[in-house]
Amino acid sequence: MNDINPLSRDHGEIREAVRAACAPYDSAYWQRIERESAYPEEFVQALTTAGWLAALIPDEFGGGGLSLTEASIILEEINRSGANSGACHAQMYTMGTVLRHGSNEQKQNYLPRIAAGELRLQSFAVTEPVTGTDTTKTRTTAVRHGDRYVVNGQKVWISRVQHSDLMLLLARTTPLEQVVKKSLGLSVFLVDLRDAEARGLRVRPIDNMVNHETNELFFEDFEIPAESLIGEEGKGFRYILDGMNAERILIAAECIGDGFWFIDRARRYASERIVFDRPIGMNQGVQFPIARAYANVRAADLMRYEAARLFDAGQACGAEANMAKLLAADASWESANVCLQSHGGFGFAAEYDVERKFRETRLYQVAPISTNLILSYLGEHVLELPRSF
Repeated sequence: MNDINPLSRDHGEIREAVRAACAPYDSAYWQRIERESAYPEEFVQALTTAGWLAALIPDEFGGGGLSLTEASIILEEINRSGANSGACHAQMYTMGTVLRHGSNEQKQNYLPRIAAGELRLQSFAVTEPVTGTDTTKTRTTAVRHGDRYVVNGQKVWISRVQHSDLMLLLARTTPLEQVVKKSLGLSVFLVDLRDAEARGLRVRPIDNMVNHETNELFFEDFEIPAESLIGEEGKGFRYILDGMNAERILIAAECIGDGFWFIDRARRYASERIVFDRPIGMNQGVQFPIARAYANVRAADLMRYEAARLFDAGQACGAEANMAKLLAADASWESANVCLQSHGGFGFAAEYDVERKFRETRLYQVAPISTNLILSYLGEHVLELPRSF
């Protein structure tokens, strides 16, 4: 069957190379990883070796020096291959905090080693069990004592800690009651995880509905060097916000990849499955939902490209990045439901991969930002409606 996305002709060399890198990791591989609740180490290492996870690191630091548009295509193709970018996608956007706000020494020390695959920066500790996405109320504290900070607190839904050497940590360095603006007094640190559990970090894995390695973290008098601080103390909230547009555009691209994967699977099955002496795809009750889901994926794809274009041009893109993530997450979820419904009972069988990808793409209705918060942002900041919370 022909490629259902005409935009797949754009950046053809990148697409073909990513597809080739993903090809050895077929359904059997992902089904085994799923059964064992394992981390896809071989897959992540292959992407690292090929340089795809260093796409956004500038040439001067040994990275690919690619645009966000090109980086989004990498993640789209990974998910469209049937793989799951969630195992390693954070390295794409977390390094941006170091790149944009780190000292020259931090950039020279870490970015080339991340690009070369010597170090992994795949963890990002912001969310807390009590405050959730009310980030300015962060309760984890980092108190300076001479040449070190002492961290105490708790984080939740922190992914890939077991397979990351470094982690970005957001903590409050000035008590909330002592700042003139609630977004002040928060700081970002680059934490070395390699001996962290021996220094006061306790990691508790969280079993969840997808094979997504995520954890709850407990910091108990956890000491980090003062040079772990990124940028200026107290300005970390702004640094975190700086990276969110890129994150949302990249996640939108993953959803686009999922959406096209589901549509492809649905149309193939509907064309080949014979019931009552005819392909089920002849029935409008099967065909029309697939067609509508396809139209919505295509529309979301255009918003992804518009958001990425603005980002790459250095223009404001907060609304577009949020809309791209919202529309793409909705489109991929619609496609997942259509694909599962088209397969009937076979959609629940692990061997078809539909149920696995179904669970994976459902995550993006909730994280890395929930659809309700995006709607709240659009209502208040774009449509100028009264603040909803």
